[in-house]
Amino acid sequence: MKIQSRLFATVLVALCASGHAEDKPAAAASAEAARENVVKRAEAMTEEQIKQSHDVAALSKLAQLYDKQNDMQRFIWTLHRITELMPNSGDLRLQLAMAYAKNDDKTNAYDTLIRMQTQGFAYDIAKDPRFEPVHGTKVWDYLVANLQANAKQFGEGKTAFELAKGDHLYDALAWDAKRGQLFVGGAREAKVQLVDMAGKLTDFITTDANNGLLGVDALAVDGAHGKLYVANSATPIFKGFNAENAGKAGISEFDLASGKFLKSYTFAKSDGAHRLTALVVGKDGQVYAADSGRKQVFKLDGGALKQLIHNPKLTYISALALSGDGRTLYMADFALGIFGFDLSKGQAFEPTHNSANLVLGGIVGMYWYDGTLAVVENGMVPKRVMRLQLSADGRNIEGAMPLDAAQPSFDELGPGTVAGDKLYFLSNREDALYDTHGVLTEADQLEPTRVFVSNLRFAWGQKGVGNGLVPLGADDGTVSKKPKAPAGDKH
Repeated sequence: MKIQSRLFATVLVALCASGHAEDKPAAAASAEAARENVVKRAEAMTEEQIKQSHDVAALSKLAQLYDKQNDMQRFIWTLHRITELMPNSGDLRLQLAMAYAKNDDKTNAYDTLIRMQTQGFAYDIAKDPRFEPVHGTKVWDYLVANLQANAKQFGEGKTAFELAKGDHLYDALAWDAKRGQLFVGGAREAKVQLVDMAGKLTDFITTDANNGLLGVDALAVDGAHGKLYVANSATPIFKGFNAENAGKAGISEFDLASGKFLKSYTFAKSDGAHRLTALVVGKDGQVYAADSGRKQVFKLDGGALKQLIHNPKLTYISALALSGDGRTLYMADFALGIFGFDLSKGQAFEPTHNSANLVLGGIVGMYWYDGTLAVVENGMVPKRVMRLQLSADGRNIEGAMPLDAAQPSFDELGPGTVAGDKLYFLSNREDALYDTHGVLTEADQLEPTRVFVSNLRFAWGQKGVGNGLVPLGADDGTVSKKPKAPAGDKH
């Protein structure tokens, strides 16, 4: 381990432990002395040392320390490094721009905001007092106008139907193309339901002693082989959670036509707690599942769930998609973007894209569609649905088309399913109404669950339009030049 890594680990441990000293004078004095020593070391850190860190948690603790001490130079160095490691976060970039403004650094404040508006971020900063030091220029007026323009409603999608209000927490959809049926499930209840385009629900699968179904985390249809796969688990959010089923998780297999239980694939207790929140099935019937929190991907192989991928460097695997030929598995990391895995070679890769114009963070749903990837970005500001054009080998993102953005019905977006040329997905997930123990703490705020529909063939063949997204591939494949500031305005 490098010296800098040891230093950051020491700083993080000391800062985290500072509030946990034993209630004894000697122990408290010792902890305080240790903390003061670490603070002194943090105060002596150079920009180069901060740049060498890859530990976001430690950097975040340092940023809090520097902010509290009003050490603006080190605060900016640290925050800048965090934005490099977390490039898809608009909130972090906005905080960095605020820090530059507080430091009366117009050039870097403006540059950060210009890059944000070019990437399509939308923030209303016109009356934010934290930007007052950089007000009063034409560049500022230009930035305010463009960041607001990115927030304009875009697209032709609409709410397809609503599910009745209640303590359900729906968070999984799947489409049976043969029968034209839409399935819905949720982690609160151990059942899968059919829903029509009026939002009417009919029970299709319910838990019993035979299938042992738990809370539904994800659904996937294998139309070619007539099967429905249900990832399910017993977590505190599950209404039937108890000491006996705590920690149980796996995949249950049902007949797609009748709902008859066929088989279950579960994890051994010795393997620890799992929760599979993303499922995808290939044309050959191969099933892949992601354990988001453990940063693992499994496949059904020989009647068992076997680990295919484990990458501790990821933050949270939020979605999976499989290429049409079944050779490439795509994974969305909520913070870091999209990654690929060549199934034939067993090799991971990161699809290239023009990061100056395209943000791929905050993805909660990802789907293969006619040679493209459709993504639902709940973590983007504004929230949006995008279609990504891939190169022939699937290793490059050559274009991007927003399908729907900043729609009035967009609240907390969730996963969905492809039905023909349409993408159905949840547009107001209600996870925030529940606490970590699965208790509904804000029942008065429950609303009908909205299912939104986007047209996957919207502006088909175009690489990218409006809404702050500069068409990719401009300038002969190089990164497009940033917008020019208004003439005659120096900063």
